[in-house]
Amino acid sequence: MNKHIGRRDLLRAGGWGLAAATAGSLFGACGAGGRPGGSSEVGITGNTVKIGAHFPLTGVAAPGYSDIPTGTKAYFDYVNAHGGVNGRKIEYIFRDDAYNPSNTSQVVNELVLQDQVFAIVGGLGTAPHSAVLDFLNSEGVPDLFVSSGSLLWDQPKKNPYTFGWQPDYEVEGKIIGRYVHRNMPNARVGLFLQDDDFGDDGEKGARAYLGDQVVAAQRYVSGNTDVAPQIAALQAAGADLVLGFNVPSYTALSQLASLKLNYRPQWFYSNVGSDPALVGSLLSRFSKGEVSGASMLDGVITTEYLAGVEEADDPWVELWQQVWDAHGGEGELTNFRLYGMAEAYTFVQTLQAAGPDPTRDGLVAALEKVGAELQGPGLAPFRYSGDSHAGMAGVKVSRLAGNSTEKLSPVFVTDNGKAEITEYTGRNPGPPPNGIPSVEPVG
Repeated sequence: MNKHIGRRDLLRAGGWGLAAATAGSLFGACGAGGRPGGSSEVGITGNTVKIGAHFPLTGVAAPGYSDIPTGTKAYFDYVNAHGGVNGRKIEYIFRDDAYNPSNTSQVVNELVLQDQVFAIVGGLGTAPHSAVLDFLNSEGVPDLFVSSGSLLWDQPKKNPYTFGWQPDYEVEGKIIGRYVHRNMPNARVGLFLQDDDFGDDGEKGARAYLGDQVVAAQRYVSGNTDVAPQIAALQAAGADLVLGFNVPSYTALSQLASLKLNYRPQWFYSNVGSDPALVGSLLSRFSKGEVSGASMLDGVITTEYLAGVEEADDPWVELWQQVWDAHGGEGELTNFRLYGMAEAYTFVQTLQAAGPDPTRDGLVAALEKVGAELQGPGLAPFRYSGDSHAGMAGVKVSRLAGNSTEKLSPVFVTDNGKAEITEYTGRNPGPPPNGIPSVEPVG
């Protein structure tokens, strides 16, 4: 099959016979387990549904990110303990790619061709996951809720099986840019950017509102831990507010570099790089104990799209704590584990919507049809439809203060490009009493 054409493209084009024949030959060759009614689908049996994911369980990106699949697994185990979805237990396999795209290709190939997963759910990282986009879509494997805010996941015509989940970096950048422009109109803004789609998309969104307020933009290459030249350049340009679209390790590195330079701008980090517990541990490690805890982050501004562990009385956080206590492994509930549980919750909703006899194409069609109506732990609604595979529509702005956050804005929502930013007035109803969603199958 042409690597750029998935089975859903054939179906949309009216190629019913060829699509059915291709699907039948693939499923027959894989020897998929039987389903009720005598039909078969890869990764589905009468008792189980098998899904997979890739994460950096080792390597430089492992701190924090390796927690995510442990949270996902805990929630799936919780659902399984309550009977699963339509009588099927969720079998979740996650493998280590060390945040290396070459490893990701190998790992995902094994998950699809050897483990015969029904879907890939929550694979992490822009560069790693980009390496498997063509493969997953050519094989017709649902590629749901990529753990990254890249715009690459919202290309339904090119990649009809792939969906984002969190707010994309352009949307977040737009909301950050407008907030700064309205609330700090005299700030001289510097940009500290990861040198890839993450930084590019965040910069695009922020510049849409900041214009001449931006006095400098500096990029770092992942793996190069010396960011002193970039921070010094921002200082020399007179930036008194720095927007960082960077991963947590570079939050720590930028803070340590600014400390050595006696440079004290107002910092505003993207949600990706602002987890206090993780950044605090990285600050201690990178400084060899000279800096302890996350006190350097007090006063840092950031964004949020999920309630965090510091909000212990939030109904969703109470549920996640209950789930972790019952089905988690070693360690405490973290924001990264919470993220994994939240993604798992959305997958359970999607699987419910696909009905009692789910198929790969049916799963994707169900998400396109009802995804925008799904209610869960996210602070903003999803944007899913046949024409959009984008995740959440917005964020709120907050300030870090010790082990808590101070709300600075309501939740704002927008879309890509020139779409306006508006306040989201919808209400999050909180989790159901038993902690498990109930979504009617798509007819």
